[in-house]
Amino acid sequence: MVRRIVALMIKEFLALLKDKQSRVVLIAPPLIQLLVFGYAATYDLSHISYAVYNEDTGAASQNFLAGLEGSPTFNLAARVTGDSQIAPLLDTKKVLLTLHLNSDFSRNLLRGRPAQLQVIIDGRDSNTAMLALGYIRNIVTRFNQDWAASRGDPPPPALLKIRYWFNPNLESRWFIVPGIVGILTLVVTMLVTALSISREREAGTFDQLLVTPLRPAEILLGKALPGFIIGFVEATFIILVAIFWFHLPLRGSLLALYAGIFFFLLSAIGVGLMISSIAVTQQQGLLGAFLFLVPSIILSGFATPLANMPEIVQKLTLLNPLRYFMVILRTVFLEGASAGLLIPQYWPMAVIGLVTLATAGWLFRHRLH
Repeated sequence: MVRRIVALMIKEFLALLKDKQSRVVLIAPPLIQLLVFGYAATYDLSHISYAVYNEDTGAASQNFLAGLEGSPTFNLAARVTGDSQIAPLLDTKKVLLTLHLNSDFSRNLLRGRPAQLQVIIDGRDSNTAMLALGYIRNIVTRFNQDWAASRGDPPPPALLKIRYWFNPNLESRWFIVPGIVGILTLVVTMLVTALSISREREAGTFDQLLVTPLRPAEILLGKALPGFIIGFVEATFIILVAIFWFHLPLRGSLLALYAGIFFFLLSAIGVGLMISSIAVTQQQGLLGAFLFLVPSIILSGFATPLANMPEIVQKLTLLNPLRYFMVILRTVFLEGASAGLLIPQYWPMAVIGLVTLATAGWLFRHRLH
């Protein structure tokens, strides 16, 4: 039995390596996508273009604006002299926000009265607007503290001291790249397994495979193991790039990480073989893989928290193996979680894998007749 399965595995690997398109899909896209998403997919704002409408000529306003111009996050794009010049800058997206300082800004501060600072932000992208507003608030808070210290005034009665746990510098890449590891591993594994049986049918070799001494269970096993090996290699390669190229910390144990990879591949290969058992052509296999991948990524918690989704959608995510793998990747990389703490994430993927593999086996035998 083992010799027959090994022979079928060798046949699968040779079919993948001889096909130029398969070689390209397995090697080039994961690396390119990891580099592109790793740099492009970020929640950080590093270049915020802004305009200044300063009606005050006092020292306080100049000190405030000097602190803003000294920030590496903000880029001064324009100085305006009237209200009518603000709207065109925001409408054409030449600036993200405009600061308006009234003529009594410095005078009010010197007299110990509140000084108003108006911020007009382009709200078309609400997430970007909220991030920019947060940066402005930090600068205003720092200016208020420096102003009080320079005049010998008492500090505010309550000061907020913030310490960011797990991600001290709030690098969004530390949150995004582990998720990309899961997505790319799923994409490669699904493509390999979803096309394995349909490729045999389309090439006309499926009937030849059936007259061999291989039993249906052995055929499925021989089709599944190459996906396991390729998935492990791809996941390891992507993890190495994440650690040594993007400098992500790997605080947890490799045992916890690779146990998660094993159960995740088990579930992904089960789904892929189930799709491949139904598909007659490779085009149908690709379509089936696409129909699974898109909702799987959206409902994985990669970009939006699962807690923010409607309750019925949250229940649907329980059927998504990528949802559990996302938790494993981020907790192992950032929190240093051990394998024992991740058992609630392991067993659902194991159940999904066993159910889908059993279903794939039933569909395969059913399609034989």
